[in-house]
Amino acid sequence: MAAPGRTQGAPVPAGFAPNAFLKIGADSSVTVVVKHLEMGQGTYTGLPTLIAEELDAAWSQVKVEGAPADSKRYNNLFWGPAQGTGGSTAMANSFDQYRQAGAAARAMLIGAAAQAWNVSAASIQVKNGVVFHGSGKKASFGDLAEAAARQPVPVNVKVKDTADFVYIGKHVPRTDSKAKANGTALFTQDVKLPGLLTAVVAHPPRFGQKVKSFDSASVQGLPGVRYVVEVPNGVAVVATNFWSAKKARDALKVEWDESTGLKLSSADIMAEFKRLAATPGKSAKSEGDADKAIAGAARTFEAAFEFPFLAHAAMEPMNCVVRLDAERCEVWNGEQFQTADQAAVAKVVGMKPEQVTINMLFAGGSFGRRANPASDFVIEAAAIAHALATVGQHGIPVKLVWTREDDMKAGYYRPAYYHTLKAGLDASGNIVGWQHRIVGQSIVDGTPFEAMMVKDGIDATSVEGANNLPYAIPNLSVDLHSPKVGVPVLWWRSVGSTHTAYSTETFIDELAVAAGKDPVAFRKALLAKHPRHLAALELAADKAGWDKPLAPGKPGEKRGRGVAVHESFNTMVAQIAEVTVERNGKFRVDRVVCAVHCGIAVNPDVVRAQMEGGIGFGLSAALHSAITLKDGRIEQSNFHDYPVLRINEMPSVDVYIVPSTDKPSGVGEPGVPVIAPAVANALAAATGKRLRTLPLGNV
Repeated sequence: MAAPGRTQGAPVPAGFAPNAFLKIGADSSVTVVVKHLEMGQGTYTGLPTLIAEELDAAWSQVKVEGAPADSKRYNNLFWGPAQGTGGSTAMANSFDQYRQAGAAARAMLIGAAAQAWNVSAASIQVKNGVVFHGSGKKASFGDLAEAAARQPVPVNVKVKDTADFVYIGKHVPRTDSKAKANGTALFTQDVKLPGLLTAVVAHPPRFGQKVKSFDSASVQGLPGVRYVVEVPNGVAVVATNFWSAKKARDALKVEWDESTGLKLSSADIMAEFKRLAATPGKSAKSEGDADKAIAGAARTFEAAFEFPFLAHAAMEPMNCVVRLDAERCEVWNGEQFQTADQAAVAKVVGMKPEQVTINMLFAGGSFGRRANPASDFVIEAAAIAHALATVGQHGIPVKLVWTREDDMKAGYYRPAYYHTLKAGLDASGNIVGWQHRIVGQSIVDGTPFEAMMVKDGIDATSVEGANNLPYAIPNLSVDLHSPKVGVPVLWWRSVGSTHTAYSTETFIDELAVAAGKDPVAFRKALLAKHPRHLAALELAADKAGWDKPLAPGKPGEKRGRGVAVHESFNTMVAQIAEVTVERNGKFRVDRVVCAVHCGIAVNPDVVRAQMEGGIGFGLSAALHSAITLKDGRIEQSNFHDYPVLRINEMPSVDVYIVPSTDKPSGVGEPGVPVIAPAVANALAAATGKRLRTLPLGNV
């Protein structure tokens, strides 16, 4: 199966592979094996850039294929012995590794040329895919490939100084753009195999329900239907095509066990959160004595914030292809979590993990949904294939397809949260105490990540952005309640920062205004020990013209400008939003200025695109999106009742990158959490109203 986005395509012409990350063919092609899923964030361009840089290859030589599931060779270096993509770590964990891979291959090509030409290696240069010597001798990578393969593989090769970069920090065309534009890019939905069947699953209407009974005979005679099988979370209809499977699934009569189903509504959940917020939670951070400082402050302030459940709503709903033979299981999907999914599939089909091959294709977005510790939809596909195998139907490839409605209703979600904050100012307007309480479900409770990410009862993903607040506040406390609700939850693009950034940055803004101080100046005074935050904030303020008056609106309109700065995934982002509020309370976001400090910007175009996309994604949640429950059932089903940002709502966005020689940090997520508080602060500047519930609605 050869197509852009494949894990393994056509064989590389005879050449050499000095390591797990690249192959050089006799045709001088440089095939970079990318260990991280390409889901739009640019891994298939960023990681090849690192190898091309150190190899001194021509960009036109570079080809890309996805790595197979093999945690010994392709583990995420930040995750230990696990292979996967997430936490905005793809570039950060691979930066040195892929540069070393390219530099080692370059040294081997030079060694081969030096032997062939009987000259010193130090006298040989490489540029734009050509190896050459001052005597006039030159050779292509392909010319030297066979001889280079006999060279010893060097260890810890010296890599380039930043001043010598040709590709890093410069423009290079994305490797996936052409294929995605002309339709040749291979996504899971594009997979076609001989004898392929399509499966659609009837999931329980309430979380926690189990199948009590089902009438397969009611659909067995429908056109295209081949099998009806029970799976761990429902009943699957398997047919010759999607439409036949869906029609039969919709007609299938299933009786669900009501005794095990969730019966709560969103209002019930939030009421319980508010009850818990009236009591102390487990301490996530404590410095000084916040209670005493606030009690003795000249002025005190309190605020409470509500955040709904959110769907990931990736453009490509969940899907997966599985083919199960007697000795082997093969999987095709937009694979984000190889190690976990490989083990989960192996358990379902009764094999060893090494008997499960995973082909990593392109993914049409994820935002965390495809990196599920529960491996839910992957297990579902494997269970269907296994059910067919148990009745003698081995080797039949099955494509599981979730509809948009399945994707919206069947889980998983960003948890709902409730925050309360208290703070005190002294007579000079300085913050003397800060108390932050968070209530919401733990994402990692009951998962393999719990042992690593929950310490002393604190889920790190619930408090990130709050317990590492950068502002110099002498007395600060953060505590957490993690109630068990029964709604399946999962990380969502920028995880805990999706709610902590909003509560902290709008509250700090409120304190600045109450103290009679400029919101940017107020933050800067509290960030003296955080130069990267300061650099992003100052760059955004300068480019936005913060010190200049905002242009007035039309008669009857109010205009405002707001700021927010936040760290997530070791990247600092500052954003300044400009809004216009109409007489009827409706508003629009006119302009956003974004400054990002992400270390070396390997691909500046990708960094800018991720900030722009993150702002649009964050605006969807800020302005429109919410998942709600009524009597245990999800009320939303598609984009008509789970609206996302429309193109005409997207503001003008200017992105500026703080110059840096630091190693790169994440960019796929950090643009998301900053936009909502920046917009809310702009609305407060325009109207004087502080908005503490998302989505914002009218003002």
